[in-house]
Amino acid sequence: MAASPLTVIVGEEELLVERAITAALPASQAADASAAPWAGTDVHDVSGADLTAGELAMVTAPSLLSGDCVVIVRSAQDASAAVAAELGELATAIPEHVRLIVTHAGGPKGKALLTTLLKAGARRIDCPAVRRFGERMDFLRGELAKGGKRADDGGLRALIDAVGTDLRDLAAACDQLASDTTGVITAQVVATYWRGRAEATGFSVADRALEGNLAAALAQLRWAMAIGTAPVLITSALARGIRTIGQVGTSRGKSTDELAAELGIPAWKIDKIRQQLQGWSSAGLAQAHSAVARADADVKGEGASAGYALERAVRVIVESRSADQ
Repeated sequence: MAASPLTVIVGEEELLVERAITAALPASQAADASAAPWAGTDVHDVSGADLTAGELAMVTAPSLLSGDCVVIVRSAQDASAAVAAELGELATAIPEHVRLIVTHAGGPKGKALLTTLLKAGARRIDCPAVRRFGERMDFLRGELAKGGKRADDGGLRALIDAVGTDLRDLAAACDQLASDTTGVITAQVVATYWRGRAEATGFSVADRALEGNLAAALAQLRWAMAIGTAPVLITSALARGIRTIGQVGTSRGKSTDELAAELGIPAWKIDKIRQQLQGWSSAGLAQAHSAVARADADVKGEGASAGYALERAVRVIVESRSADQ
């Protein structure tokens, strides 16, 4: 059975959409085993919003130099009504020399066009957004598996902490680790490659302080400042950590999964916070929160030294934890 000359890629996850387009190009050429080599094919890459009425007819017209033509229409949901109508007509009667690849965000905008394209027999590729923590973990596992590598859960979490949530950055990091490491990728391996960045975020400073480990908290703070972490991000992480401990502490009757869903954080982190809860009282949390509020004002301009303000806040947090012991 011949492959469809029409491919519709649905979703807004940029990296996955780009990969789907790349994969669809040779797939389009393979629809005809006797087709000319891919290098001799005309490729037109256009945005739906930029297309004007009648332009599709021009780019899909047979060329004197090449008999094959691939048209990539990106963000088709942004096309004008006239262009959408032309796309629908082209989809229902695609010339033999044309292969059409269309991307669509998948939302309500331009939904009628998407329906028309799919009814015309398009091959659909879904690229759903990767937003949940577990989905990012799965993405990382898949990326590493491509390179024949595997990471434990600690390594995957450390990688997200070090690199962030952008899929392009995560994919590049996985490629680097797959090329340069042996064995299972752990948190220690990630830390080695990112020179402490994975361990020196504002959240790591908050974790060490809330656990009452003053020496480690100060070491993490100084490293975070040295690598350029914005002071306001550190105060934000401290405030969030204190607030989350308070929320978890007042919800002792709920299961880990229930609380994770309610607070919007991973279940493993709920367990971690419950361990941090030991040694904290309501009065201690209030004192720590006041110290962070003061530090936040200082780093935003009221104090002379952001570093001093943050160190003072960390010391007060640790003292607040142990005050009632």
